[in-house]
Amino acid sequence: MAAAKILIVDDDRNICELLRLYIEKENFETAIANTGRAALDLFASFHPDLVLLDIMLPELDGWQVCREIRKTSQCPIIMLTAKGEVFDKVLGLELGADDYVVKPFEAKEVVARIKAVLRRIGKTDKPSVQIVEYDKLSINLTNYELKVDGKVIDTPPKEMELIYHLASNPNRVYTRDQLLDEVWGFDYYGDSRTVDVHVKRLREKLEGVSDQWSLKTVWGVGYKFEVKD
Repeated sequence: MAAAKILIVDDDRNICELLRLYIEKENFETAIANTGRAALDLFASFHPDLVLLDIMLPELDGWQVCREIRKTSQCPIIMLTAKGEVFDKVLGLELGADDYVVKPFEAKEVVARIKAVLRRIGKTDKPSVQIVEYDKLSINLTNYELKVDGKVIDTPPKEMELIYHLASNPNRVYTRDQLLDEVWGFDYYGDSRTVDVHVKRLREKLEGVSDQWSLKTVWGVGYKFEVKD
């Protein structure tokens, strides 16, 4: 399998070079952009497997770059942000980012996040076939394909993993913390609103499709994928 390609986007050249050093040490291919416009140009020509995207960028900020990428691609995006407020994290996830890392960060942590995301989308491993099917719904985690009523629906990796996890365990109630632990991983530094954001986005894709199953909120507890007997 060819080496995965990582696009590093940050206006701080020292951060870019530090990340490049650590990422290439893991045998990944890299490209660097220092502005938002350069990032979009490189995205089109470099065809990365994952984007590390800073928020505070000249010309176009990270939010705008994320929006533009999401118009044509579901390439995983990890946001790099100096802002730790919940609002920023939720906004990034709403726009389609798959993860975020708050500055200052350890380069090793960023590399670990990259590996985790690439592993989930099958860029580093050959996973066994993982598929769950219900009436008018097919969740294929092997190729990260969601089919709703026979149509393929563009779905970011983390949303795929969340619905697959819930649908693989029908009628089981999960707390938000359990989902963060089991879907995002033990090293995820986030808050429970992250789960709410992803469930909301999934509901927009799934609600009203079938009367045989539904993505339910269990008030005061969490969520479950409810299947009727």
